[in-house]
Amino acid sequence: MKKYDLVVIGGGAGGLTAAAGAASLGAKVALIEKEKQPGGDCLHYGCVPSKALIETARMVHDAKKIANLGFTLEGTIDMKQVKKRTKDAISTIQRHDDADRFKKLGIDVFIGKGSFRSKHEVQISGEEVIYGKRIVISTGSRPFIPPIKGLKEAGFITNETIFDLEHLPESLLVVGGGPVGLEMAQAMSRLGSNVTVVERSPDILLREDHEIRNLATDILSKEITIYTNASALEVEIENNQKIVKIKRDEKILEIPVDEILVAVGRVPNTDSLALQNVNVKTSEKGHIIVNDSLQTNIPSIYAIGDVVGKMPFTHVAGMEGKLIVQNAVLGLRRKVSYETVPWNTYLSPEIFHLGLTEEEANAKNIENNVYKINLDDVDRFVTDHETNGLVKILTDKKGYIIGAHAIGKGAGDWMQEVVFAKQYKRKLGDISQVIHPYPNHAAAVQRTADVYWREALFTGWIPKLIKKYIQWFR
Repeated sequence: MKKYDLVVIGGGAGGLTAAAGAASLGAKVALIEKEKQPGGDCLHYGCVPSKALIETARMVHDAKKIANLGFTLEGTIDMKQVKKRTKDAISTIQRHDDADRFKKLGIDVFIGKGSFRSKHEVQISGEEVIYGKRIVISTGSRPFIPPIKGLKEAGFITNETIFDLEHLPESLLVVGGGPVGLEMAQAMSRLGSNVTVVERSPDILLREDHEIRNLATDILSKEITIYTNASALEVEIENNQKIVKIKRDEKILEIPVDEILVAVGRVPNTDSLALQNVNVKTSEKGHIIVNDSLQTNIPSIYAIGDVVGKMPFTHVAGMEGKLIVQNAVLGLRRKVSYETVPWNTYLSPEIFHLGLTEEEANAKNIENNVYKINLDDVDRFVTDHETNGLVKILTDKKGYIIGAHAIGKGAGDWMQEVVFAKQYKRKLGDISQVIHPYPNHAAAVQRTADVYWREALFTGWIPKLIKKYIQWFR
């Protein structure tokens, strides 16, 4: 039996980070991956292909806007070319995650599914068994398929299959109003589909600040049809079309569509791990329960990424993977913190999220001050004719950032200095003192910080003191 210092089950972002980091420290590492090549959901079905599709859709959308300047726009979308463009992006990035690259790092790569025989033994696809002093579970997640009558028989697509479409559906129903469903809905609409989104909750994008959510809803509603407080009940086939019965506000609607995209959440990939053999504890939804050091109830077994269910983002899995190297390989007990983890929703315009929303802060009785500006107050957005958006930053009473939110063109890029400020405990006012080249998009953050200073300087006792000082100074 081969023995290793660290066995990593799952070759996604977190698993690859952990494996490479451990190997670089001299640990003997085994990586088990069920697919032919590592990379995980992000590379093959998530972040990479979705952003390639979104960018292609943006190009088409921008071309239509250019046509308003006197150009002639003709033709229809060739989905085979869209598919090729998406696959090309995957192939290029795959080189960084190629199995051979990790083999060159001294890592033994096994292709197959890993399952537990004991707290130190993992069997690969029911055959070879290997030993790990420490074992990391990083098996990711997969789309949840709701029990909608007739859905399976009618056929549907998910984030794992949408990128294989070779023909653009004339009409598309998206079940789910979260980030994944909305990103794909807007992209497909811009490529030419007639898109309807069905969301069970009263609002879409429930995790976002209410002002960001409301503006996003207004913008998206101009491109796609959105039904909230609505549920898909049944799917039938009629005249080669899928007829979806929707219940909305006690009314039944029948929507004929060519294709259905299911995007209502994800379930952790834990069912094939044979966790019962080692009594690893899981939640009701199947997520592996870990402590602040990402350790399960079995000291030799750790878990990271989507199987943990904390924050289902690639950059979070990578962060957890780095922490695992310190804890599982070096024996440290570093604790994971999600307080300064941002995320983006890649709609157009983009949505940026960091920390608490105003509703969350108020619900927790956290005293907060809110500073915000609209993007039509920022010259670079005016020149771009992209003024739909706003920046909203929350601070505590001392001026330290507790939450930051934005919607606007490229928000995920120009809001990064807020992440730095929050992580390294700098006050919002400090950003006001940073020199920003004129005109640029990040001035939106600076302008928001200027609001902080204006309120600090022109309210309360400070203005009175300054006035007396000026009188004395003269």
